Amino acid sequence: MAKHGYNRSIFRRSAVTILSVSMLTTSTIGVSSSASGRGLATLRLVMLLPICLFLAGDCGGRIRFCHAFVATTQTSAVTKIKRQRPRATGATITSKGTISTTITTSCLSMGSNFLSDFFESLQATMNTGGSYNLEIDYDSLAFPGPEVYQMAVELTMTPQDSNNNVNDASSYSFSHSASRPELELATLAGGCFWGLQLALQRLEGVEYTLAGYTQGLSAETRPNYEQVVAGNTCHCEAVLVCFDPSKLTYEELLQRGFLDRVDVVATVNGGMGKDVGTQYRTGIYVHTAQQEEVARKLLLSTAAAAAGTGNRKLATELKVAQAFWPAEEYHQRYLEKGGRFGSPQSAEKGSTDDIRCYG
Repeated sequence: MAKHGYNRSIFRRSAVTILSVSMLTTSTIGVSSSASGRGLATLRLVMLLPICLFLAGDCGGRIRFCHAFVATTQTSAVTKIKRQRPRATGATITSKGTISTTITTSCLSMGSNFLSDFFESLQATMNTGGSYNLEIDYDSLAFPGPEVYQMAVELTMTPQDSNNNVNDASSYSFSHSASRPELELATLAGGCFWGLQLALQRLEGVEYTLAGYTQGLSAETRPNYEQVVAGNTCHCEAVLVCFDPSKLTYEELLQRGFLDRVDVVATVNGGMGKDVGTQYRTGIYVHTAQQEEVARKLLLSTAAAAAGTGNRKLATELKVAQAFWPAEEYHQRYLEKGGRFGSPQSAEKGSTDDIRCYG
């Protein structure tokens, strides 16, 4: 698995921390002399320049540059401040300038030391893979997590069509649960997997659902959430469904659980609703030739119905199902368990309650 690159979301959170320290430091010091004013300006520069570099690029070398920048700026700023002399008023020399200079020098040292430690820690994290080393404990997941993980491992050992296209029977992956062969499998991607999983779980005939990651680079196995969000593995968030075809047909599953919720026609498949990014692309990933036939028919009819409604076209992918890697346990049935605000949403069969992904 790749061990390079960094997660922008982590750096954004880190940037907020650094900005907070900068604001706190500058707000608690009175600018009582030109020396302290220049010192504070330098401190702001020390704090803000590395942030801009982080948000602008992906190169690990920028971390080393920022580390060196902090050390150099600290030395330069302190030297300039020490050259300033306290002001004289008649025969009395005020200590006001000296006190301000001392405080400013101390704050510069504090801010620079903070950033220096931060960059050292960050470089060490990158050298060891960082969040890329946060492995998922697949064995601890509820059914069908462990079973699906084993399927994914087997699929990574089986060569597939390089374009992942529907071509012959050998292209298809597992179509049924190994331990529950009466249950058929379906894989769907419709933006954030939280809401889609809850919508599918409400359907009569759906026995199990599993949030996870699929359709990524073949070399990127066992991805975690941080990697997928960073976009380095090309996976998308998806839901694997174990359903009973005697109670719910695949066509009904697609129509009621997917097409009634997911906008399959758009100007570009770069997300769903407020969820923007390749990890939120929409797709139907088929396990059998029969599934491919049903899905194609429904997608084409939906696209035809949307014809003439602006610059919109079919944006949902239709591909053969690839290895499906279960997501972390905390993502499983996330909204049913309360979501981010601790307000559980109903997963009862037939429920028509509004699904609130972020509220």
